[in-house]
Amino acid sequence: MLPRTVSRPEAARNYSRRAVEGARFLAVFLAAFCLAVPADALDLPVALDAGERVVAVAVIDGDTLLLDDGREVRLVGLQAPKLPLGRPDFVAWPLAEEAKAALEALVLGEAVTLAYGGRQIDRHGRALAHLYRDDGTWIQGELLELGMARVYSFADNRALAAEMLAIEQAARADRRGIWAESWYDRRDLDAIPNAIEDDRDSFQLVEGRILDAARAGGRGYLNFGADWKTDFTLSLDPATLRLFDAEGLSIEELEGRRVRARGWVDYFNGPMIEITHPEQIEVLDE
Repeated sequence: MLPRTVSRPEAARNYSRRAVEGARFLAVFLAAFCLAVPADALDLPVALDAGERVVAVAVIDGDTLLLDDGREVRLVGLQAPKLPLGRPDFVAWPLAEEAKAALEALVLGEAVTLAYGGRQIDRHGRALAHLYRDDGTWIQGELLELGMARVYSFADNRALAAEMLAIEQAARADRRGIWAESWYDRRDLDAIPNAIEDDRDSFQLVEGRILDAARAGGRGYLNFGADWKTDFTLSLDPATLRLFDAEGLSIEELEGRRVRARGWVDYFNGPMIEITHPEQIEVLDE
């Protein structure tokens, strides 16, 4: 059986500020220089609004960094392997140090532009942004292409999710980075019906064929097994159902289709993932 994924990570607030301040000191003169030189206007996707141009002065982990103005940025739309960052009993995910090093190589000491496509601040006060270097390099795309992150989108931050899924798919097909590690393997229910049983409270990619699509009590249910009380299910609340319907995506049309779903695995009448937006479900048998 594959190793179980660790518990759902919460943002770590107790990493070493001394190390961060040291990195800021080393990069502060770069900040003044880089920002004094106007960059060519970035050709951002229409789904994004250009924000501030700043300098990255420290990297916390593979998807979080610190800016010269003191703000933290969480790279929106993806999830990189996690480091303990002072959390007790937290075991680093495979390739966590490599993911951090990859982000450092891309942004440390560089002027970057923040671009927003949805909610801009999370509950921890971090900026939620796409990052672009002055040469046009899209940092999220680079990390996904290297296989140093996976797509992790939200209902209030869906911009460029389709583009990120396509990049992730190519990296996974080539087994780059995390996709060469069994720890990150997709759970294939068609091959192993109980593949998801040991993955409670973890983020997973789950593949299988939807046997039944139903609506009951205002909610939607996509069942992957004959016994909805024990088998894997995707659940959609009323607001999500309305979102799907408004975008012309009928859950009934998913019945019989092989799909890949991603999200946090909870348990209610068997293992389930709560779906909040369409990009969490990819149809595999077009």
